[in-house]
Amino acid sequence: MINALTGLGYGIIGLAVMIGIGMVILAALGNSVGGTANTTIQTIIGYLGTSSGGLASWIPVIIVLVIGMLFLGAFFTKKGKSY
Repeated sequence: MINALTGLGYGIIGLAVMIGIGMVILAALGNSVGGTANTTIQTIIGYLGTSSGGLASWIPVIIVLVIGMLFLGAFFTKKGKSY
């Protein structure tokens, strides 16, 4: 089970890094283009970030859900086994 949690941790860190890099690249692109495109890119950055229910705000929910499923899976697989 610890191996599964380690893999989960790597996945969440990878997702957070991808969101962060994506936001930096989009901000640089918006600053270089300017105008209406910059406004649209700033809106997309808001959807990726933690404001207004963005993608990054779902990370704690995903963590709790996956850990809960791991514990349920551990209890259900031990049913019927004698040690």
